[in-house]
Order: sequence, then C-alpha cells, then structure tokens
Amino acid sequence: MIRLCDIDEIPEGEGVRFPGPSPVAVFRAGDEVFVLDDACSHQGASLSDGYLEGCWVECPLHEAFFSLHTGEPSGPPAKRPVRTYTVMVADGVVWADLEQAVAAHADAVTATPDAQRGVA
Repeated sequence: MIRLCDIDEIPEGEGVRFPGPSPVAVFRAGDEVFVLDDACSHQGASLSDGYLEGCWVECPLHEAFFSLHTGEPSGPPAKRPVRTYTVMVADGVVWADLEQAVAAHADAVTATPDAQRGVA
C-alpha cells in the first residue's frame, strides 16, 4: 500500500489528482474513498477534474460516466473501463494498492447515472 494523502485533503464530492508513472484520481463520496486511473479511457481527460454524481464520475471532456466502484463506463463515448484500486483509510490517511488494479465487476454497478436521476 502506498500513502496518498490525508483524508482531509480530499474535499467531499470532489476528486484530487496524484501524479506518478500512472496518475490516479482520489474521490471522496460520502463516507467512501475511491482511487482510479486519472485518465478517461476515451481521450485521456483528467477524471479528477470531472463531476461526481453519486458513485459515478463524469469526464469533463465528453461526459462519459465511470463507476467509482468498478471503473466501468455507463456508455459511449467511453467503451473501456478505467482501472480501480484497493483503498484503505486508517487514522485519517488514505492508502492505495497501486501495484494491483482491481478487476471490474459488472454486478457491483447498481444503476447508471441516468437511472439514478430517473432518466430513461
């Protein structure tokens, strides 16, 4: 596990980019913290600059949504998932296993952002 930051450095409902060989975005949604690749799989835009909607992040470039749980896109224009990582918060510090991406699990996605908003 690699220390990323203190939990207080991640504003509620926002993402923060952490540089490295493969930059990651850390998001705080309610009581949960998520870590995923910072680059959108469609055209590489920074997901940490995106907009959180529940447990989904919207890419700021072309409005693709990605599940914070699985990295799976909700639909076009993104077709490929982004990697997600195991995260742990201990004593107010955010740790992530950046050596091992978590496999995406479609069953972890409960509803798309449109379904959450009641849009067909």
